[in-house]
Amino acid sequence: MYDVGLLEQKFAKIGARLRPAEEGGRRPIASDGGIVLDIRNDGDGEFFQVVGRQEGPAEVEVLDVQPKDRHLLLMVRMLRGKQKFLCGHDERHWFVAAIPESAPVGTVRAAKEALKPPEVRAAQARAGLDARRGNRRKNAANRRQGEWFFLPSPRLVVDPKLVLVQEPIRRGGGKAHWCEFLYRTGGRAVHVCRRHPNGVDAATYHRILTKNPEAKNWGWRTMVRDAEVYARGRISHPDHRTITLHGWHRVIMNTETQAAAMRNVAFLD
Repeated sequence: MYDVGLLEQKFAKIGARLRPAEEGGRRPIASDGGIVLDIRNDGDGEFFQVVGRQEGPAEVEVLDVQPKDRHLLLMVRMLRGKQKFLCGHDERHWFVAAIPESAPVGTVRAAKEALKPPEVRAAQARAGLDARRGNRRKNAANRRQGEWFFLPSPRLVVDPKLVLVQEPIRRGGGKAHWCEFLYRTGGRAVHVCRRHPNGVDAATYHRILTKNPEAKNWGWRTMVRDAEVYARGRISHPDHRTITLHGWHRVIMNTETQAAAMRNVAFLD
């Protein structure tokens, strides 16, 4: 159960609007009895949408609000376990990020740290950065664009013949971030289309085509999953400022895909 009016007040403190989903229509539903968070648009701009019965089993609470930072930490307590979400504003748009359940966070600052992979936290420690400086999108340890971190790799030796040009990186079905130059090592090839945004292996791909000949028109693209990825040059995305990487940088995604709560986030940038 949750108080919509109270939640609206909390979101208003960071300059955001929150609305419960209207009854009827097609809406994402949480199979675990919790809520689903989404970001929608209307004539007044973006707003957070919460989908889930107000008198349902889920209890929703705002643990921390940081008005100047325009972020808050939301907790959903269900019959089995808890889920936490960082809601805030990044550059141009509002976002929702699920926090891994293994991270015992209770503040916005702790949630931001929990979203950083171990490699990023280690790089920040080597650079002597405190939490405030480490959260800047450009600092001595890394660059960040959305959910992607870029760590300098000055010693990397790359075969020029293996460098890809204007190559996308993406999280599931989210919008792609485009890298001017990209190099991959390791990983495994998968076939990706809009119906299978996370990719399928070669055997599954051929099985799909055998069962449904029309599937060949689904706009398939061959990509690599779980590879070690490096990028340089311009990195662009429609919702973020373009950044330029001088020299090769290792590309690492934040930890939100490790959260079971990720299935309760409808919004993907």
